[in-house]
Amino acid sequence: METILSKKQEERLFKAVGGEDESIRKALEFIEEKHAGQYRKSGEPYVIHPIEVAITLAELGMDKSTIIAGLLHDVLEDTQTTYEEIKQKFGKEVADLVEGVTKLSKIHFKDIQTQKAENYRKLILAFSKDLRVIFIKLADRLHNMKTLQCFSREKQVRIARETLEIYVPIANRLGLWKVKTELEDLCFMYLYPKEYEEVKNFVGKSRKDLEDYLKRLFIPKLKEELKKAGIEAHITYRPKHLYGIWQKTLRKGIRLEDVHDILGVRVIVNTVQECYLVLGLVHSIFKPVPGKFDDYISLPKPNLYQSLHTAVIGPKGRMVEVQIRTWEMHERAEKGIAAHWAYKEGKNVKDNSVYSWLKSLVESVQGSKNPEELLENLKLELFSEEVFVFTPKGDLVVLPKGATPVDFAYHIHTDIGNHCAGAKVNGRIVPLNYRLQNGDMVEIITNPNKKPNAEWLNFVVTSKAKSRIKAVLKELERERYIQLGRERLELYLQKLGIERESFIKKLLEESRAKDEEELLLLLGSGRLSKERIYALFRKREKEKPQEKVEDVIYIDGLGNVLHGLAECCNPLPGEEVYGVISKGKGLIIHSKECPNIAYLQKVSPEKIVKVKWNKAQGLHYTKLRIIAKDRVGILAEVTSTISKMGANITEARTKSSPSGEALMDFTIQVENYEEFLKVVKALQSIEGVEDCRRLFS
Repeated sequence: METILSKKQEERLFKAVGGEDESIRKALEFIEEKHAGQYRKSGEPYVIHPIEVAITLAELGMDKSTIIAGLLHDVLEDTQTTYEEIKQKFGKEVADLVEGVTKLSKIHFKDIQTQKAENYRKLILAFSKDLRVIFIKLADRLHNMKTLQCFSREKQVRIARETLEIYVPIANRLGLWKVKTELEDLCFMYLYPKEYEEVKNFVGKSRKDLEDYLKRLFIPKLKEELKKAGIEAHITYRPKHLYGIWQKTLRKGIRLEDVHDILGVRVIVNTVQECYLVLGLVHSIFKPVPGKFDDYISLPKPNLYQSLHTAVIGPKGRMVEVQIRTWEMHERAEKGIAAHWAYKEGKNVKDNSVYSWLKSLVESVQGSKNPEELLENLKLELFSEEVFVFTPKGDLVVLPKGATPVDFAYHIHTDIGNHCAGAKVNGRIVPLNYRLQNGDMVEIITNPNKKPNAEWLNFVVTSKAKSRIKAVLKELERERYIQLGRERLELYLQKLGIERESFIKKLLEESRAKDEEELLLLLGSGRLSKERIYALFRKREKEKPQEKVEDVIYIDGLGNVLHGLAECCNPLPGEEVYGVISKGKGLIIHSKECPNIAYLQKVSPEKIVKVKWNKAQGLHYTKLRIIAKDRVGILAEVTSTISKMGANITEARTKSSPSGEALMDFTIQVENYEEFLKVVKALQSIEGVEDCRRLFS
């Protein structure tokens, strides 16, 4: 068998794992056989890729099972290897890891968007069960990005953008600093090549001067003072990565020439107490820069990162950034959660904020109903900056920046969110759309009778809150539809004069509803239409003409005729209407204002008949569009006004534009046209309402 394994790679791998290992050697031989004859786009033997992935995992300090799974991560997708074969040779643990990282490439999806979304869903659910899956995937993506040069420009950009949008934020959340920064710089190179070269050249020219400054002036002075204080410390400096420098120029609106901290000093000591002693010494030697101090030891970042950050004015007036941490913090800063991996040290990952974020991420993808919503929720969870707030008991809660008390309530528990009636922040009552600030102490006021309303969707930011609110609104809508269906059922029974049990039995057969509740839902939502019901019982109607429902429409000389109401305009009793002759359906009644009538009068005037309302009972649907200046409470005021006017809201859709305009579409029920006009007039009197008109579909 031809040996294609790189000797140099083998040496690097075994060096990273601490020496020759029989099980890893077995995995190397296995992939050499399975990937034999396969080559990458670059022309290199395919097996080089999984070995590089395994090296990255070993350098992160991952356990042996993860490293072996890294070697095997492509065999299920790219060879004839089966899950059972991996399980038999390497154990269930390794087989599950490989299966978890394998794409859904063999399943047919209707489009690329759906395939991408479902791959992300599978990946997130897999690494929620075992975090090691995402370590393998990140190591895989890192080597793919390092070998992207052989692909077309279009593919380079697509892969780099996906990496920056999905994999970089995940690496950041897990505290994998080395992986994150390497990925960012590689993405930067492919997405913004011109800017990348500018930053690279600038750093190349400036770094030597800064290194000389730190070595000759800053670090010797600091070492001298630490020695006097009897503190043993390791002092080094680290360069800012290129993408980070570029982002700083964009964030602060400055030129590259104004970036003076491309090198930062790092002081590593043995204890937490020494960290604060060093901080005091640094500030006593050099003048601290106001607003540049962060204590991530007392308040760690959600990805477990801990360190003291400060900036001081060093010799010759130069600003220098200084990080102070212990060796344990340093390892965690470089390797993130992998530095104290649960499988290695017996720690429970579920006890930290990484698990809390992971739980939120899983809930967001599980609650997504379609690919677009899944990708939107995924990016929302990954990209959000954090805000740190506290419960009344002093427990820390980390939420996305811009989060509100409602987001906080749902984070604590779904029931608290569903019954949230108010909130106190730092002891004071605040609106539910208040944006939480770092350090806020939040208390939620609940009421068992309180339920979410659609307006909350305009200001909550967490995917958990959004999905829970939508679920409750959907259930409330279901209840409304069932009640409306019950009312319509009684109306049909009255109009058609049919015995209840046989009527329901016939409708259950026709609609294929599983029970009476589902039938009521179909009636209330309009999915089982009036026209369909009347057509079903037409024969019975002819036998009992005195009970026909068509007597609501009258035509001179003909009296009552079979008709249906047009769904495009939902004509209302009392307004001027026209009938359009439709083969097999009788007349379809349209409002005079309906755009379709205006069109038909031009192209087929012979099909139009002038009709008038005779008598009409019950409620009728119509649609409204309201355009208003967006403000807190506008939706509540609109819905309250509609209800006060005696109209019933059956459907509502709202959205806000960046320009501050609110667009609200409602489907309401009224008895007649006169009542509809009163509703419109009342809505037009609301402060901020700029337009209120009937909506035709």
